[in-house]
Amino acid sequence: MRLVPRLGKKKALVALEHSMLTAVWHMLTDDTAFHDLGGDYYAKHDPERALRRITRQANALGLTVRFEPIEAA
Repeated sequence: MRLVPRLGKKKALVALEHSMLTAVWHMLTDDTAFHDLGGDYYAKHDPERALRRITRQANALGLTVRFEPIEAA
């Protein structure tokens, strides 16, 4: 649904099919079960990039952002 506005319905469907086919190919060639990486996989993988993206999005909305680390309990 997120790709439909940018690509159109048919191209978004083909992109989804390609993604599913790639996942199935990896599962069959590696003989592994599917495991979802999670919605925050890329944020955990590269947190600095996630912070830059969030800052850029907030600036585009006209907001100023300040990040402060949470103290460990």
